[in-house]
Amino acid sequence: MTSYERPGAPDADDSRAYDAVVLAGGAARRLGGADKPGLRVGGRALLDRVLAACADARTTVVVAGPRPTARPVRWAREDPPGGGPVAALDAGLRRTTAEDVVVLSADLPFLEPGTVRRLLDALRAGRADGALLTDAEGRDQPLVAAYRAHALRRELAALSEAALSEAVPAGRAPATDGRAAGALAGLPLRRLTGALDLTRVPDHVASFDCDTWDDIATARARIREHGHVLDEWISAVKDELGIDLDVDTGVLLDLARDAAHGVARPAAPLTTFLVGYAAARAGGGPEAVAEAARKAAALALRWADEDAARGDVAPDATPDTRPDAG
Repeated sequence: MTSYERPGAPDADDSRAYDAVVLAGGAARRLGGADKPGLRVGGRALLDRVLAACADARTTVVVAGPRPTARPVRWAREDPPGGGPVAALDAGLRRTTAEDVVVLSADLPFLEPGTVRRLLDALRAGRADGALLTDAEGRDQPLVAAYRAHALRRELAALSEAALSEAVPAGRAPATDGRAAGALAGLPLRRLTGALDLTRVPDHVASFDCDTWDDIATARARIREHGHVLDEWISAVKDELGIDLDVDTGVLLDLARDAAHGVARPAAPLTTFLVGYAAARAGGGPEAVAEAARKAAALALRWADEDAARGDVAPDATPDTRPDAG
């Protein structure tokens, strides 16, 4: 897909609306030139993990060459290609319209929607130009941030004008917009963010980025730890199947436990499958899943109660008169 706006997106004057710009065109030199956005952590490409974290953006622009993604986005390219983060940010920002814009790199394995919301809340709570994460060492992470779009445009224009004034001799004709965009190539990001008033939000987990193969290995190991593996697996499955549905996994796990213990172990996966099928036939949604799970769990408990009562039948109980009764 080359153009996308989220279905049912808020109107332009909606105070909660935001756009997202994801920078995914770096050279990945410390990874030997590997396709970093496409590297998989927990079975999902790094880029797809970042796109999932900003899935409620009104418009999402990825600055890189087009590639398959888990959800459709708009594509942009910096001038010239490979021109660095400032030029890439300028190219992405030109395709956004919201007053607030979230700017992200494409190598953040632990970024979550809650982090994006925290950044936006921090931005909107004050009058600063932006809110960015800081890492475990307290360093600013300007590519995990929310900014006021007008502040970014103001400083990008100033940088471009300064770069052009240095490059064009006095008395020569001014550069076109295309040359102005190209003038940002190679500029360090701190030249842009250093002129902004920024709020800092500490988060050593969400700010973790993958610059080296050791970083990739660390990320892959962490999501397989006991406290993370289930949520990571569920998120990966939903992405793979194209499911945008938040359900109470605790309810489903309780149901699987009841079916396994009260009926038989193979009943657990089969029962949860049937619950999903029933919920889909009922129109889908978290409520349909919860209702189907409630009914199945009650049945499993009744089944278990009957099994437990088989050895407690009173001596004078009515005998079983079925043809196959022993």
